[in-house]
Amino acid sequence: MTQTLTLTPAAAKRVALIAEKQTKPAILRLSVEGGGCSGFQYKFDLAEGAEGDDAVSETDGVKLVVDPVSLDLVEGSVVDFVESLGGAAFRVENPNAAAGCGCGSSFGI
Repeated sequence: MTQTLTLTPAAAKRVALIAEKQTKPAILRLSVEGGGCSGFQYKFDLAEGAEGDDAVSETDGVKLVVDPVSLDLVEGSVVDFVESLGGAAFRVENPNAAAGCGCGSSFGI
């Protein structure tokens, strides 16, 4: 499948670290749920594996998986891990988002 999502090396490193601490596979699941201050919000979880219809992207041995419904809303996105004075968090640079919020965890289409 074509790579429609990108996991940055910084995000891959962080996922690998978290997965190792939790003794789980280095697989990050990104999904989109209704809610948040802009209409939709991103949800991140460690996954045991990819489902049959998931989109899968891999960086440095770490997989990013997204279900087909969420993929419609995040296709072409880049998932990064950023550290700043305000804290550390996964960030989604979503080309489909028409609006976002200051915290970066929700968006509108």
